[in-house]
This record gives sequence, structure tokens and C-alpha cells, in this order.
Amino acid sequence: MESATVSSRMQGLLALFDMQTNFLAKALDGISEENMYNRLNTQANHMAWLAGSLVGQRFWMIKETNPGLQQTGHDLFSDHKGILEGAKYPTKEEYLKDWERVSPIARKALIAIDDEKLDSEIDMGFMKMTYYEMITFTIYREASIIGQLALWRRLLGYPGLKYD
Repeated sequence: MESATVSSRMQGLLALFDMQTNFLAKALDGISEENMYNRLNTQANHMAWLAGSLVGQRFWMIKETNPGLQQTGHDLFSDHKGILEGAKYPTKEEYLKDWERVSPIARKALIAIDDEKLDSEIDMGFMKMTYYEMITFTIYREASIIGQLALWRRLLGYPGLKYD
């Protein structure tokens, strides 16, 4: 698998991206459909929303280079929507299928992005940042969501996430 990036700044982020690509399936392994929605009587985001938000984030990363490509359940996550009470989210199998579809495209984009593009500004609507800052935050947020999924595994009585 190609690992040399056009911009040296992307090398470490690509390594994190690759690790996190493998963790989603492990985080969802064995979780029942019922427990995907279990919030343990809290206001916390359930696993169905967390997984969909994570998948949606990768689709968001490639929207400029692949504008028509969308995740299953796109409308549930468009415009950075929070959890919707009573909504039926895609299944973990649908999420994993979308993840497998988008991840190679996003990886290729991370490898190919150059310093000029990384330094250019993107208007998020509520704030402006460089592409480098946006990608860095996105990779950070992926790790955060995977950590939340790993915690939910333990809280719901499942074995801890296996990182092997």
C-alpha cells in the first residue's frame, strides 16, 4: 500500500488515518442492533449516531473531489446534524460498507494533497481554517469517536476493542 505523501506534513496524519480505518469494524464487532441505540438512560450519543457521524466525516473529507458520493443515511448527518430522537439510522453493516467504499478514496486524497492546497483556506460557514487544520481536526475527531465507541462497548458489557 502506498504510503509516501506529496506533502511531508501529511505523513503522520496518514499513519493515523490507516490505523483508524481498521478500528471501526472492530469497534462495532458483535454489537446488537438494539445496543446500537442504547444510551443507558443518558443524553450521550448512541453508537448508531457515532458510527454514522464517523462515516459521514470521511465522506465530507472527499466532497470536493467526489461531490456526488454520499453515505447511506446522508440526510441524517447532513449539515453536521446532532442525534435525532427516534430516527432509524443505517445498520452497522451499511456503515461498514460505506466505510470500505470511502476510505480508499479519502486515503488517495490524503496522499495527493500538496502544500499549496493544505495552506489554502476553507470557509466552514461558522469559521475559516486551512485545509491542513481541517484535516488535522478530522483525524483527531475520528480517534475521539472510535474511543467513544470503545467505551460504549465496555459500558454495554461487550469485550474491549481489540487493537491487534
